[in-house]
Amino acid sequence: MPNFVYNPPMQPYLDIIYQDQDIVVLNKPSGLLSVPGRDAWHKDSLALRVMRVWPNACVVHRLDMATSGIIILALRKSAQSHMGRQFQQKVIDKTYFARVEGIIKQGSGLIDLPLRCDWENRPRQIVDFEQGKSSQTEWEVVKREKQTTLVKLTPLTGRTHQLRVHMQQLGHPIVGDEFYATEFGKRISPERLALHAGNITLTHPSTEQRISFECSAPFL
Repeated sequence: MPNFVYNPPMQPYLDIIYQDQDIVVLNKPSGLLSVPGRDAWHKDSLALRVMRVWPNACVVHRLDMATSGIIILALRKSAQSHMGRQFQQKVIDKTYFARVEGIIKQGSGLIDLPLRCDWENRPRQIVDFEQGKSSQTEWEVVKREKQTTLVKLTPLTGRTHQLRVHMQQLGHPIVGDEFYATEFGKRISPERLALHAGNITLTHPSTEQRISFECSAPFL
């Protein structure tokens, strides 16, 4: 992205959904990095902002800069280890909502396409049946609109840009996607990527109870 200018949103500085001794759950805005970038002017991030309040906070997962929605940070090492194991064992459930180009005729489906980095065009990802990593996404139509479709997406794996590439391969790129949308899709949502992490369900690190958090998408 040679012309990329990082201009992270400042209001609200931190949108906290829930917090206890183990975790803090936040609603990350589109346009804010999850973790600091390599360059000095890319340091501002959700993780850095959280660590200014809770210096011992630890990252356990990320969202793309352009994606908004629920993200959880651990507030102590034991919680980080506990949630890290849950992500490895794929027992944390996440649901996303997206507005995509065109009208999807089917009601639901499963996309199973292996992905890898397109090294010459990073950070773009591509489908590669020889070298790609196994990637699966379940999708379901929520609402059909005039030129777009609102869908619920459930990733069964957690590859970079997985939802974005899978919807592109389905023939319905997410609107506002600078990498994978058509010119039409970029034009109807020039201000942001219409992808939002709307729900997460996990086992609490201390209580061992299953807990869920929800956050509605701003573009709905």
